[in-house]
Amino acid sequence: MKSINYGLILFCFSLSVFVYGYGVLSYRLNLFPIPLIQHAIKGAEELLQLTETTVPWYYAETTREERSIVHNAVAIEPGLTLVNGVGADRDLTTRVVNTNGQVVHSWDIDWFDIWPDATHLDTRPKSKPGGHILGMMLMPDGDLVFSFEKLGMVRLDVCGNVVWRLPYRTHHSVYLDENDIFWVPGQITRRKPVKGLPNHVPPFEDFTILKITQDGEVTGEFSVFDILKRNGLNGLLYLSTLKSRVTTVTGDTLHLNDVKTFPVSMEEGVFRHGDIMISLRNINAVMVVNPDDMKIRFMTIGTVLRQHDPDFIDGNTISVFDNNNLAPDDDGYHSRIVTISAIDGSVTERYSGDDEQPFFTDIMGKHQYLSNGNILITESRKGRAFEIDQEGEIVWEYFNVLGNGYVSLINEAQRLSTEYDEEFFASRISACAGS
Repeated sequence: MKSINYGLILFCFSLSVFVYGYGVLSYRLNLFPIPLIQHAIKGAEELLQLTETTVPWYYAETTREERSIVHNAVAIEPGLTLVNGVGADRDLTTRVVNTNGQVVHSWDIDWFDIWPDATHLDTRPKSKPGGHILGMMLMPDGDLVFSFEKLGMVRLDVCGNVVWRLPYRTHHSVYLDENDIFWVPGQITRRKPVKGLPNHVPPFEDFTILKITQDGEVTGEFSVFDILKRNGLNGLLYLSTLKSRVTTVTGDTLHLNDVKTFPVSMEEGVFRHGDIMISLRNINAVMVVNPDDMKIRFMTIGTVLRQHDPDFIDGNTISVFDNNNLAPDDDGYHSRIVTISAIDGSVTERYSGDDEQPFFTDIMGKHQYLSNGNILITESRKGRAFEIDQEGEIVWEYFNVLGNGYVSLINEAQRLSTEYDEEFFASRISACAGS
């Protein structure tokens, strides 16, 4: 039986009393180390204040002052343009603009007003702009349907009133098929292990394909993980691992950022009517899936880098916004618009800019093929939307100019069909004023 060391106990007790006593005394008399602690706290507060006042990531410096530039009026696809981005006050704004950049109609969107409760979220935004709008669609009656990034889906009427809200973590794209069904990416954070997904370490993101009605009702949901496993592509679930001997993954592993279906209006080829195309940014993959058995009909992986917004061009071809975010454009790298053949996998570059007309956005980005053969491109981080003709010449540009040497993010720009003319919006604005 060991003897009790009373001397050691007494020493420890005495030291504790001394430390406590000196702490109280030093605080009252401002003795060491109180001045150092106070200095550190003040520095931390100043750093926090500096951080809060620095330019947000969605603003960028610019020398541009004009909002719109017409380079070739004859070559521009007719129609108004729907533009969504962040304003000078960090509010979300969606505008309908004409060729000269004049605002025909707008929605000022406040996430906090639209969703004051948001009980479907574990974590809510705490400051403007709230959630960014990634994916939008203008409806025939003038309603605007859009997704807040990972926060929910909303339908507003032309006056800005909420028609419905979908409390689901939708994000990125909104696609309306010819049967008036919305196809939208969904996301679920798994905070517990999931059977069938070994070595996926919580928390990790589970990605789904959602079918949503015009009334905002979910009528179908398909797991992207299940699609990959069903096609024997389990290895793609672990591409982002950092481990050498144990293939564990966590967080945003795939990053589903687009869902579209092959339209009935197009002639079938490799792709068939109703086929579902998905874009998985974090594994640099685009896939087209048979909706009947979820078997992959076509896949390209590694052809593009951190891509967005794949579109069907015809029954055998897709077009992709290739962010190609290896380095800034001044180091020789550019984002690209490319087409990919589903027959032989060949890649054709449609546009990549050049040193005189650089084109680069490391994240986000959209493109739209127009009826005259032009392409409308959203260079999101540069706050620019621009239209190129079939020779790659820029015929029109729009900048989300804030003033004071800054532009702001453009999430998406869409050229509207000519039925959405200024009279269309004028009549509905008048109705709003009378309501």
